[in-house]
Amino acid sequence: MRRLGAFFYVQHLLGIGHLARASRIAAALAEDGFDVTVVTGGAPIAGFPGPGVKSVALPPVTSGDEGFSGLVDLQGKPIDDDFKARRSGMLLQAFRDCRPDIVIVEAFPFGRRQMRFELLPLVEAIEATSPRPLLATSVRDILQERVKPGRNEETVDLLNRHFDLVMVHGDPAFATIDKTFPLAGAIKAEVTYTGLVAAPPAPAASERFDVVVSVGGGAAGKSLVRATAAAARNAQNGWKWCLITGPNLPKDEFDAISGDATPDLFVFRFREDFASLLTGARLSVSQAGYNTVCDVLRAGCRSLLVPFAAGGETEQTGRALMLEELGLATVLTEKDLTSEGLAQAIEQALAGPAPSAHRLDLDGARHSAQILREQLKQFRSA
Repeated sequence: MRRLGAFFYVQHLLGIGHLARASRIAAALAEDGFDVTVVTGGAPIAGFPGPGVKSVALPPVTSGDEGFSGLVDLQGKPIDDDFKARRSGMLLQAFRDCRPDIVIVEAFPFGRRQMRFELLPLVEAIEATSPRPLLATSVRDILQERVKPGRNEETVDLLNRHFDLVMVHGDPAFATIDKTFPLAGAIKAEVTYTGLVAAPPAPAASERFDVVVSVGGGAAGKSLVRATAAAARNAQNGWKWCLITGPNLPKDEFDAISGDATPDLFVFRFREDFASLLTGARLSVSQAGYNTVCDVLRAGCRSLLVPFAAGGETEQTGRALMLEELGLATVLTEKDLTSEGLAQAIEQALAGPAPSAHRLDLDGARHSAQILREQLKQFRSA
């Protein structure tokens, strides 16, 4: 008997958090017995989507700047209509080849409006397919709050016309979708909470640092990288610092930071054992991206969060402040991010109380697979 098929679309533009979360869910689906095809549309990242799934890579695009103002190719050239048509055609062909029972679209229609040129034709193809696959959207626990009139109404309209399921990858004890999406009550599709999609518990650290500073993918973390290098240079406390710049930090920036590092500052582009390092760190300093926060919660270490807020972004600030309110982190805003401000915030975080114990559900990948299987059963029997 043919195994159930899942078709998962994910587009990362600046960081790698969307891709990491989708990859964990895809792996859980494969482990649950699905044939999984993951379609990616961003810059290739080693190790993702991961083993056990089929991967289809569309011609990559990224964001032109931190404000998500436009799409460019990997050489920085704005993409044109021919580029868009080629991508859209490849996506539709991948969908037809897969013949899935379930289609999962990461973020859209809550986000990724820039990708409507290929996602709306995909939705139309799904509607024209018989038997029609179940269509789910996969979203974070905290959404980017819209400021342009009509955007939320447009999102609800697309959801109610085409989508069967909204998977919110969070614990409702921490955040519910109505906190950041004011029209949540108008959504007709089933809304389910999967728990946070965290990595499995990491082994103990093989190397210990006092302060581990990370900036996710690195495309939007230059200020934190520079402030860390300066704070470490001026420190007089003998701490051992680890700075993970992310794979997307420009090479000249990375070379400059590495070349000027003090003996106590160890600079890396990427550490596969990042989650393990947190288990042995006195303090984690990071932005407040979804996946990094999951790693911090899993490790249970002290955490200083510097939420990304450029271009009107609200998601990370919201997450950071909610964690601070629960006693699970302290917060330093981007506007206060200087080498002196960072050094002072680190001192205060280390002098403060240990993080509070929490019972947040971190098993969201496995729960996502279970929910999708059950929802498909109900969808087919309706």
